[in-house]
Amino acid sequence: MINYTERIGQLMADVVARVPTLSFLDMSRVLVFARSGRSDAEGPYATCHCVSLPPSEPGYYYWRDRRSGALTRRSEWFITKSPSVTLAGSAVDYMVSFSLPRFCDQPATNSRKQTHYAGYPQWITKLDTIVHELYHIDPVRPGIRRMERADGTCSANCHGQRFFEDVVAMVKLYLDTNPDPYMYDFLKCDFAELTSRYGGVAGTAFRNFPSYPQRFTEVLDPQPSVGGHDDCRVEPLKLTRVTTTFTERDLTLREFLPHTSRLLVRERVFRAA
Repeated sequence: MINYTERIGQLMADVVARVPTLSFLDMSRVLVFARSGRSDAEGPYATCHCVSLPPSEPGYYYWRDRRSGALTRRSEWFITKSPSVTLAGSAVDYMVSFSLPRFCDQPATNSRKQTHYAGYPQWITKLDTIVHELYHIDPVRPGIRRMERADGTCSANCHGQRFFEDVVAMVKLYLDTNPDPYMYDFLKCDFAELTSRYGGVAGTAFRNFPSYPQRFTEVLDPQPSVGGHDDCRVEPLKLTRVTTTFTERDLTLREFLPHTSRLLVRERVFRAA
């Protein structure tokens, strides 16, 4: 059975070693994991998640009277925080998730990719997606890379024509370095071919699958004073209990099937690179 996320992680490390634009990345601080995603469903093929953002500024929700504009009630003060994810005692800053089997079966019919990769085999779209997610990681600050406009200001959109063109250039540069075909040959197979060749497709997931580490909300204690509005009604925040600390003991191995998945190993053995 092929461990798909492990193979993607190896490919990512090889890309980072060969593409100067991505050489700042420390892959020991990037975790690759799998999420469910049917091939016939809509949704992203992969997603970059930052788990190293600092806590947000304190804030609260509020409600005003439509006529007078007066504050009628507000929520408790709260902040949002990043979960703690560590592997063998070392912090993880980013995670990249891949939707299986959807990622394996992504078509080359996207007009943008067809234009940029004319003459290339269809599997190149998967390599483009992998480099795309790596390029999202900001080289300067925690978070998703900000793209500059022509006037030098930062765009609120993390994508754009220049972003896509940069990714294409990095994909072609990587292939021009003549990497070992073993690094990317698994991308040539769709999900059915992988299953037939290896007997199944597995990937790293989190123990509380389909959940995974995400930003969470925390009520401030003690509560700050709201000048001039302390007399309005305060609504308690209804928070769902979530896990906020994750280690290698929270990683499992799952087999992914066309429409579902199943647990293979309850706890993964993690070995630091």
